[in-house]
Amino acid sequence: MTAFEPWEMELHGHRVIYRVAGSGPPVVLIHGMVNSSRHWEAVAMRLAERYTVIAPDLIGHGDSAAVRGDYSLGAHAASIRDMLAVIGIDRATIVGHSLGGGVAMQFFYQFPQRTERLVLVSSGGLGHEVSPLLRSAALPGMNGVLALLAHRRILDAVAVLGQRLRERGNSKGVYVQAIVRALRPLEQPGARAAFLHTLRAVIDVHGQRVSAVDRLYLLDSIMPTLVVWGERDNTIPLEHGRAMHEAVPHSHFATLPKAAHFPHLEDPEGLARVLRDFIESTEPARIEDADWGSIIEPRTRHERQSSAA
Repeated sequence: MTAFEPWEMELHGHRVIYRVAGSGPPVVLIHGMVNSSRHWEAVAMRLAERYTVIAPDLIGHGDSAAVRGDYSLGAHAASIRDMLAVIGIDRATIVGHSLGGGVAMQFFYQFPQRTERLVLVSSGGLGHEVSPLLRSAALPGMNGVLALLAHRRILDAVAVLGQRLRERGNSKGVYVQAIVRALRPLEQPGARAAFLHTLRAVIDVHGQRVSAVDRLYLLDSIMPTLVVWGERDNTIPLEHGRAMHEAVPHSHFATLPKAAHFPHLEDPEGLARVLRDFIESTEPARIEDADWGSIIEPRTRHERQSSAA
């Protein structure tokens, strides 16, 4: 299977869309907010020569159903687990971008026995700081503002502006186009509601409100881990990636000079190369349910002793 075609299933009574390409060991690509599985295409097709690549549309994103329900990281991770179970994938390398990085970490935490490797691309959940634009989107009353900003005529006009800036060599044109790309999927009311539910589950006006930092120790020495960041990222600071790498000494770390916050769109060849090198140079983890207690127990014992003291 080489084409990155969409497939549809009904999961718990709701439509779920996913794309599959290639054959070989499975690799799951999890997109971020206001992205979808189709945004992974350039990376997926480069990996498909050696791997089975599966990219879901998260609930409320892309062509998956926008439902009134749970949009937490845990809910997204559970939906991916169920989708993989239905299509017969027991274990996989899990790759997540931005919000998808948070989902990927939550997937590992909830389903370590199904995780062979973990890759975080410009990931959320590793620090407090995030762009002012995302903090502003968490404000009350933003649904009406987004409806105005995501109007097709406005987006078309801003897209033209971004293209003209790029043609003149103005680097701001790239960021203008990125904003247009982010707002395009929000033309529909259901998509806007899903976006706001997802955003507010992880971000408030002060910054990122969900953190995986206290559980990074679970990765060290047992889970092959790669952290990748765009060197021009102005959405989530590169320093978050460096701090993650330092907190997980056995992790791999790479930066992409050509990329900002969307390496899979801005430098798909570079990102695909880094992913291939990482997968081919590491052995997949194999964690069983019976192992989990011994993995978390040393830190848990230390906390009990500290509180008792």
